Amino acid sequence: MGMTMTQKILAKAAGLESVQVGQLIEARLNLVMGNDITTPVAITEFEKAGFTQVFDKDHIAIVLDHYTPCKDIKSAQLCKTAREFAKKHSITNFFDVGHMGVEHALIPEKGLAAPGEVIVGADSHTCTYGALGAFSTGVGSTDMAAAMATGLLWFKVPAAVKVVLKGKLQPHVSGKDVILHLIGTIGVDGALYESLEFAGEGVASLTMDDRFTISNMAIEAGGKNGIFPVDEQTKAYLEGRVTRPWEAFEADPDAVYEKEVVIDLDTLEPTVAMPHLPENTKVVSEVAGLPINQVIIGSCTNGRISDLRIAAGILKGRQVASNVRCVVLPATQDIVLQAMKEGLIQTFIEAGCAVSTPTCGPCLGGHMGVMAEGERTVSTTNRNFVGRMGHITSEIILASPAVAAASAVAGCVADPRAI
Repeated sequence: MGMTMTQKILAKAAGLESVQVGQLIEARLNLVMGNDITTPVAITEFEKAGFTQVFDKDHIAIVLDHYTPCKDIKSAQLCKTAREFAKKHSITNFFDVGHMGVEHALIPEKGLAAPGEVIVGADSHTCTYGALGAFSTGVGSTDMAAAMATGLLWFKVPAAVKVVLKGKLQPHVSGKDVILHLIGTIGVDGALYESLEFAGEGVASLTMDDRFTISNMAIEAGGKNGIFPVDEQTKAYLEGRVTRPWEAFEADPDAVYEKEVVIDLDTLEPTVAMPHLPENTKVVSEVAGLPINQVIIGSCTNGRISDLRIAAGILKGRQVASNVRCVVLPATQDIVLQAMKEGLIQTFIEAGCAVSTPTCGPCLGGHMGVMAEGERTVSTTNRNFVGRMGHITSEIILASPAVAAASAVAGCVADPRAI
C-alpha cells in the first residue's frame, strides 16, 4: 500500500520503512518552536520535570510576537521569562523586539523550515510550514517542554484528505479565498486529525505566499497538518534561505485518502467567513454593503509582502472611509523594510491607515485593534470566534487582503472587483 507525503515524512523521522494510518510512532524533530504566550508555560513544565538542558540549542526557536512590544506588566513578565530561558540555554534562534516577527512568517523567512522536516510548535498555526513540504503541526506547551528536552515526540499517523486544485486563480482572488472556500465546503471538523494534502495542476498557479496562507489555516478545518508538494517555486523560495540538506517527498500513486475534494480555481470568487466560525463562508458579493468599524491587514495568515502589495494597490490614491479605522501589520522586520522601499508604507499612511510594528496581537484580541461592544471588523486573520478580537458582542469577518482593503475604502464589506 502506498503512502501519502505526510506518511513518508513521519516514517523517515521514526526510522521506519513505512507507517500506516493510526499507527503510534516516536519521531525525531527538526525544530521545536514557541512564542511569548506558550513558551513560559513550557518553561514551567520543563523545569518542573527536572530537565536541565535542551536537546539542541540550534533546533529550538522562541519568537516573541503576540504581545510584543509588551502591552502591560503581565505580558512583560512572560517575555522576561522567555528571555532568561533563552539566555540560560544559549538558544540560537531567539527573536526579540527589533528582530522578531509574526512567528509563522518569520520561521520560513529565516530558513528554519525545509521540505521533509518534522516541526512542532506550541501554536496551532504551526501547520503553516507544510507549504514547504514539511510536516508541521501545533502542540501544547507540555509537549513543547518534552520536545525541547528530548528532541522527540509521539504521533498518531493521520489519515489524509486529498485536495485537488484545477485551473488558475483569477484577478482579486488569492490563497485566502481558496482555504475559506475549502473550509466552507468541508466544515471546521471536515479534516479532523487528518492531513490536508494539496495536489493538481492548479498548485502551480499559487504563489508561495498563497500556499503559506492555505497551510496556515488547515487547522481551521480540524486538520493535523496541511502540506504541498515541492516544485520549482518551492525550490526558488528555499534558495539562499536553507543551506542544509533537505529531502522532498511525493505521495505514491496508490496512496490512500479518506476523501477527495476538487476546487476549480477558474471559477473561485472572493470569499469571506462570516461570524462566528471559519466555515460560515459566503461569496463576498452576497454580503457587500454590510457596515463595518475596522479593518485589520496582517497576521501569520496574511501579513507577507505580497499581501501588503495587494492591499496597497487598492488603497493607493484612495482614503480609508471616515467611519472605519484600518490597521496594517507587516509580519516581519524584513517585510517592513521591503514595504518601505516599495513605498507601500507611505501609501498606507497617506490613505489614513495606522501601521504597526510586527505583531499578531489583534488576532487574539491581545492589543493593536481590540474591538468594543457591537463593533465589526473585516480581518485578514484566521479565526472569527465569539470574542476573539475584543468584546463578546463584536464580530469578525475573515477575508483576503484585497477584500479587506476594498472594505476599508468603501466603509463596508466590499468586493475588490467593484472598487
